[in-house]
Amino acid sequence: MPRIAMFDAKQYDHDFFAQENRDHGYDISFFEAKLNPETAVLAEGFDTACVFVNDSVTREVADVFAGYGVKLLALRSAGYNHIDLDALKGRLDAVRVPAYSPHAVAEHALALILTLNRKTHRAYSRTRDSNFAISGLLGFDMHGKCAGVVGTGQIGRTMCEILRGLKMNVLAYDPYPADEWAQEHGVEYVKLTELYKRSDIVSLHCPLTPENVHMIDRSTIAMMKDGVMIVNTGRGKLIRTEDLLEALRSGKVGAAGLDVYEEETDFFFEDHSSNIITDDNLLRLLAYPNVLVTSHQAFFTREALTNIARITLENVRLYFDEGRIENPIPDFDAGTGRVNG
Repeated sequence: MPRIAMFDAKQYDHDFFAQENRDHGYDISFFEAKLNPETAVLAEGFDTACVFVNDSVTREVADVFAGYGVKLLALRSAGYNHIDLDALKGRLDAVRVPAYSPHAVAEHALALILTLNRKTHRAYSRTRDSNFAISGLLGFDMHGKCAGVVGTGQIGRTMCEILRGLKMNVLAYDPYPADEWAQEHGVEYVKLTELYKRSDIVSLHCPLTPENVHMIDRSTIAMMKDGVMIVNTGRGKLIRTEDLLEALRSGKVGAAGLDVYEEETDFFFEDHSSNIITDDNLLRLLAYPNVLVTSHQAFFTREALTNIARITLENVRLYFDEGRIENPIPDFDAGTGRVNG
């Protein structure tokens, strides 16, 4: 029976995996520690290491895992930019959860947009203090405005369909466009530069790759409309934070909704309310009234957590019981040759 070492495990991971594990009966150990070269030793005696988005699988970590005989790296996420794939080759196989709930992430992106536009977070704070003035809470009708969605995988497509439901004009960019779907849903594929120039709202739903690190920077922001709203529920490094802060100061960017942050690893998913935050850029983002930062929670719904647990455990079952990889990392073949030992 496979033994699973789960890193960066919170109580909700324990609850949802325990529920789904009733059908498998696997030996799962839940470790609160994030994965790094020091904590990797916790995987001794385990067949599988299960990791989340802020667990860094470096070459040193891969060395430790391979030395302990870990066969499978099971990601509890779709993204894999935190994995050194070259370090895994010939040593460990890897699986992921490619789609857990596109609705969860897209709906959270919409929540960021609506909150920033109608300033409901500020209104809530005011009325709690018996302040019922509405000055400073002015928003705009989303009906008829132009939204640009970068990335049209399952999440991006869901986002486009939601925004079309609000009668917005929706532009999309993807290096692999889904033309038939776009025509059916009234979405227009354009070049990325055109999307930047025409959109009132830019929402990022693409994976992080070496080619798109800091795709939102000073030069691309300069192409955008004055007062544009930028929303990122993808990966933090899609945006160069210093350039976003500069654009917020100047008013070029009117609002930013960030569920991810490029230096989030040391902060997100943890309670730092009793600590001093030492990241100056994060502190500045939190200080802006037109910036809304959430802690990588877009995925955080009951449906998504259920699917993550179910698919992860099914990935493990298929690997050890049937000797196959159902949800591999795209274009990656670890080739350990160690399936079924």
